[in-house]
Amino acid sequence: MPALPWHQIDTVLLDMDGTLLDLHFDNHFWLTHLPQRYAEHHGVSLALAQAELLPLFREHAGTLNWYCTDFWSRELKLSIRELKREVAHLIALRPDAEFFLRALREAGKRVVLITNAHRDSLSLKMERVELAPWFERLISSHDYGFPKEDQQFWFALRQDVDFDPARSLFIDDSLPILRSAGQFGVTHLLAVRQPDSQAGPKDTEEFAAVEDYRELLLGLPATHSP
Repeated sequence: MPALPWHQIDTVLLDMDGTLLDLHFDNHFWLTHLPQRYAEHHGVSLALAQAELLPLFREHAGTLNWYCTDFWSRELKLSIRELKREVAHLIALRPDAEFFLRALREAGKRVVLITNAHRDSLSLKMERVELAPWFERLISSHDYGFPKEDQQFWFALRQDVDFDPARSLFIDDSLPILRSAGQFGVTHLLAVRQPDSQAGPKDTEEFAAVEDYRELLLGLPATHSP
């Protein structure tokens, strides 16, 4: 992929799941672990559990409910928080992500985490992977009441963080979210080629995609920032 125009980028906005963290944890939880535990809890077969869950997932995809552990705990009568802890050993940083974050700090870039993950999920992941120190802010879309797919999220983010969309880079594994950011005016957008290490690469359509974070560092000057 072509080198990024780092001299035109002041702020780096980074997604969490599938972008900095391997999406395998989330995919395994929602598609395998949760259906199994739902089947056990409600005394139904795995096939029936999947048949009940998948339409619900599709119905709420892209909404704030989809990302809300409280919503799913109420809806499914299960503690999503506790079920996630059962497979928390799968939470893992993507290769070279920390190397990239360190380089951004050394270059003096402003770095903000923006995630649709509920604060419960964010806290669990921060327990397992020490990401927080690399960021000026850790922002959950639940703080604003709108998911990143919604333009209202971006208006709220700009009011809160006061960033210049024209001088910002945003990396996310979700194409609808990248399109939402582009609609808001974020100039530099990158997708992630393989968000889940256990799945194949994805078609990122109109977006250039990162495969190895080291490839983004070409032309990124190191400064004496603290």
